[in-house]
Amino acid sequence: MKTPLPRLAAVMTPFPYSISPAATRADAERMIAEHEFHHLPVTDGERVVGIVHSEDLANSSAASVGDIARQAPYIVDMETPLAEVLNHMARHHVDATVVLRHGKLAGVFTTTDACKGFADLLEALSPTPGDDLVA
Repeated sequence: MKTPLPRLAAVMTPFPYSISPAATRADAERMIAEHEFHHLPVTDGERVVGIVHSEDLANSSAASVGDIARQAPYIVDMETPLAEVLNHMARHHVDATVVLRHGKLAGVFTTTDACKGFADLLEALSPTPGDDLVA
């Protein structure tokens, strides 16, 4: 029996928090620490305008999120094939992808999510220990 390939929605981090570009660096650092993640979409209303990484915050002296955020993040629709997203991330050294559903923020897909999803897939494809032994 073939193991179905995972869809982007199954491996992304759903319902992410987001922050306004007008928020302070301290606000973003607090939110990231409180929720234990590393990527935070930056939104102006419902529109994604950037993404900020915990390392960006640590390495910047700017006061506002808008001055620190990575502009023009890689944004995909939830229905984008996972292989397409992974290929783009690898080719362009992207560590986080913003995922939209019907034009609204739905999730974030990171290299950590990719590793977890790949590990789960490998475990599903691997034989149960002892299955390969001859009785």
